[in-house]
Amino acid sequence: MKASVEQAVVERVEDGDKKEKKSRRRSNRRSKQNNSNSEAACSSVNESQGEGGLSLAKKSPSTVKHLLSKLPGLSTHPSVEQESAKASHVLFNSMPPMHINDEADQEKVQGVAKFRSLASHTGGRTFSKSCPDPVACRGSSETSSSKDSCPYQTLSCDQSKYFPPHWSVEVVDEALEKGDVFRALFRVNAHNRLEAYCKIDGVQTDILINGVAAQNRAVEGDIVAIKIDPLTFWTRMKGSFGSSNSSAVTEDGNVFQEINDISGDSCKSGQRLEIYSELDDTGNPIVPGNDHGDLTTSGNSGQSKSIGQESNHINGYHPSASYHLERGSTGWQNEPEDAIGKISLLISSHPSKRPTGRVVSIIERSSRRDTVVGFLSVKQWLNFKEGSGKNVKRNKNSSFFSEHEFIQLTPTDARFPKMMILAKDLPEGIRQRLKDFDTTLEMELVAARIEDWYEESPFPYAHVLHVFGRGGEMQPNIDAILFQNSINCSEFSPESISCLPCVPWNVPPLEFQHREDLRNKCIFTIDPSTATDLDDALSIEILSTGTYRVGVHVADVSYFVKPDTALDSEAQSRSTTVYMLQRKLSMLPPLLSENLGSLNPGVDRLAFSIFWNISSSGNVIDRWIGRTVICSCCKLSYEQAQDIIDGVLDLGTVNASENGFPELHGDFEWSDVITSIKNLNDISRILKENRLKDGGLVFQNSKILYSLDEDGIPYESMLCQRKDSNFLVEEFMLLANRTAAEVIARAFPNTALLRRHPDPNMRKLREFEAFCSKHGLALDTSSSGQFRKSLEQIRETLKDDSVLFDILISYATKPMQVATYFCTGDLENDEDDWGHYALALPLYTHFTSPLRRYPDIVVHRMLAAAIEAEEMYPKNSAWNQGDVVAGCFSGISFDNEATDSGEGREALSAAASKYGVPGRELLSDVAAYCNERKLASRHVNDAIDKLYMWVLLKKKQILKTEARVLGLGPRFMSLYIPTLAIERRIYYDEVEGLYVEWLENTSTLVLSLFAYRSSVRRGSLNKFRALEDAALIVSSYDQEADLGGSAVGAYNSDATEVKNLDISQLSSQSSEVDPMVFPMTVRLLSTIPVALHAVGGDVGPIDIGVRLYMSTYLR
Repeated sequence: MKASVEQAVVERVEDGDKKEKKSRRRSNRRSKQNNSNSEAACSSVNESQGEGGLSLAKKSPSTVKHLLSKLPGLSTHPSVEQESAKASHVLFNSMPPMHINDEADQEKVQGVAKFRSLASHTGGRTFSKSCPDPVACRGSSETSSSKDSCPYQTLSCDQSKYFPPHWSVEVVDEALEKGDVFRALFRVNAHNRLEAYCKIDGVQTDILINGVAAQNRAVEGDIVAIKIDPLTFWTRMKGSFGSSNSSAVTEDGNVFQEINDISGDSCKSGQRLEIYSELDDTGNPIVPGNDHGDLTTSGNSGQSKSIGQESNHINGYHPSASYHLERGSTGWQNEPEDAIGKISLLISSHPSKRPTGRVVSIIERSSRRDTVVGFLSVKQWLNFKEGSGKNVKRNKNSSFFSEHEFIQLTPTDARFPKMMILAKDLPEGIRQRLKDFDTTLEMELVAARIEDWYEESPFPYAHVLHVFGRGGEMQPNIDAILFQNSINCSEFSPESISCLPCVPWNVPPLEFQHREDLRNKCIFTIDPSTATDLDDALSIEILSTGTYRVGVHVADVSYFVKPDTALDSEAQSRSTTVYMLQRKLSMLPPLLSENLGSLNPGVDRLAFSIFWNISSSGNVIDRWIGRTVICSCCKLSYEQAQDIIDGVLDLGTVNASENGFPELHGDFEWSDVITSIKNLNDISRILKENRLKDGGLVFQNSKILYSLDEDGIPYESMLCQRKDSNFLVEEFMLLANRTAAEVIARAFPNTALLRRHPDPNMRKLREFEAFCSKHGLALDTSSSGQFRKSLEQIRETLKDDSVLFDILISYATKPMQVATYFCTGDLENDEDDWGHYALALPLYTHFTSPLRRYPDIVVHRMLAAAIEAEEMYPKNSAWNQGDVVAGCFSGISFDNEATDSGEGREALSAAASKYGVPGRELLSDVAAYCNERKLASRHVNDAIDKLYMWVLLKKKQILKTEARVLGLGPRFMSLYIPTLAIERRIYYDEVEGLYVEWLENTSTLVLSLFAYRSSVRRGSLNKFRALEDAALIVSSYDQEADLGGSAVGAYNSDATEVKNLDISQLSSQSSEVDPMVFPMTVRLLSTIPVALHAVGGDVGPIDIGVRLYMSTYLR
């Protein structure tokens, strides 16, 4: 049965190819005659179906599938997967109202025929025409054209499936157990949706899932079951051979990415370069030395051909992968028995090959399916309604929305496919605006949810939830960003608020009986100037022995947030506080995060304190952990603490208030605070030096800060670097987190919540090392310590080229994996995997920010249980020293006898139950959820930063600056723009009037202008792009006359004048950047002038566009 289907697919594709030329030569008379017959056929079919109509939202799944199967579709052949995607692109761009059942006039049917003809010329798929006899049209690809009609979609007789069915749960479970398939996270390339990667735990290399057929309806973030292809079908990894100059078919402007060999090896004639990049957490490719690599394309179809790929590899069907794995491993020594070990060994044995696979089932659907943001293609749909032959405006009795009309939704996230929206199921407000022919709806962002994706449909079916507002305005974009990342923006429930005490609130007298009273100590906070949730405070004393007694005091949030309460549930659901400059979305109610729990100055507050006795050389001699009551004497900002460190404010200052310093509380003088700050800074420097000697890594990347007006609109930006005051606080927070991790890991070895940072991806690290070596920079990645030393040496080598060093630091982070929370019981047999690579620590957790991170609250409960267990531990134990039981669980000295003894285990178990320490299974779920929410919070921060940058550039219109070339190829270059610390691409292939010469042997690019070039490629629908898309060109005559020239803008060439641009607030450059002239020669790491501008908004997703900044006498 499967073979017959595959053969039918091949026959249909071949049939379409044979008739392609014939269809182009048909006369208009022949077209009209055929289309008239087709119209009659559609009418006949419509009548046979009746007038009841179908609503996808209300009918059964089987009915919906039947309806979707009626959409004109094509059978997918693996060798033309990318062409198929392009056909899909043409389908939606040319036909937003997918009109199935309504009666069509002759002109409309001619439009359908025209569309079919266009699609068959470009996609490699065949469209079956509508006809009265389904049998007659089966497998047919007859086409015709019409110049005057607007294409739309009608009922198709082709009911073949686009995708193979997903395996059942039972079959998947059995296959997972046998090792025939693997569970993996599905990630999509943000630059090319046809390319996805799957991460299998325990496998060092991501699995490439190439093409829509292999992806089998999986979307970004799904947990999928994948079957790995046999070795002979794997593609080549980077470095196998060089680049090709061939152009590629694209979909939605996304290129099928292929990469030049960084080492400069040339490509043999006729060979295709294979994909090798992997993705970061935003879907961008990760390439050592270049985030997007030296990128080129090859092949007319843009699809990488697998090694040994055969013509009968249909729809991903091939012999069992496991069979090939076993057969190929007969020569291995000590062959692993498990499937993960076998595939890992196979991958390591073939480092030049990229493993590929296909999705056979979706195990867990991504939450991103429920949070799609995009634009509706309203104008084309309304144009269709106006020209449909029905005067829907005047005829109030007729239904404006037929049962089976669809509107296209284009997501703002390029990793998601275009979607079908049933027009009649749109929200009432949107339907009313469509009835009013409100075309501004197309410029507004909408929220949508993917309902399903059937085997019979090339596109998922989605449902629109609501409208955010104009895509060019800030607030709708912010709302959309929060929606995309499932950020809870609602008010806290009354049940949660009721868990908190009323204000005014004072520390209950009973607490002083169980806590250390530290209100007489000089304790203060150091935070950002705008901070209102003060988690942590510091103190320091010099003991009689000359050692320092340093204290970190953290808000005791677990006192207020009790386990299994409404407040605990809501805090866990939110998981983290999301910060957005002028606004924050708190994890906890403001009553707690800014008042009761915040370590505000001058008021008594509950805390968890850790004290260390530290020698002058930075060694920790002793420590104490316990619950305390503190009273902060002042709230310092990082800037104020830095002034103290720099000596701007010294002991001779009499009136601190005149210098803008905060009010001082308690019986302390400013001299006490100043001395404490300086002593803390001295100790923090020593601790940092020791930590780095032990192998710790420090990546100092520039961060952009924005100044906002009273309406929250950014008007200025600046690059900032962290200062000593930041490192001061950071070093003691690291020490506190490390100490907490040691305590809870020893007390609860199977149920401790820790944070691990795995070793970097060694293959990527080696490639980065090779990249540095190619440019004469020695890099040792044998350990984190050697890595850091190498970077310091490179910094010295590049002291005259700070931009290049910043680039290298940025790329040094690319091989790094994401740090995550985990339950120790999940890795009880792999304690070597508990460590934190970047910090070079064997144990680490989060303890110091319980007001804004839920894992810190869990750790607080574990610490409280460990301390309580010490008090419960028998007085007659070996740890009993007089009347006081020493810190057998929390002290610096630790003996396993305490936890291994029956008394110790009993005490720890009772304390864990009292403080609600979660069990292993629950803790694993908490850790996984917190990881997800933390990543979402980071995505929000990144997206908001990009939005602010976009708004600034939109105001400035054009920003001219310099960029460094990171990746170079015949189609586009990758650039690093130090002014804004971002990376972008410039595509220069197929640009009208631009001649591209790629010198592969020397990896050199030459761009030249010439007078004339056809605007349409021969034999293709795609037009050449305008020169203004790739370059901002000014007249050399005007440059010589110092007139600034007329800028060719992204949207309106008359809208800007270079001489009038004020970019002083966006760039640190003292003089205006000079343009380059044609012909332009570019090499890797060259510095070139570019022009930045804001793109999108009301017309699409926002982005930062970049073009070459050029000057010529030809204009």
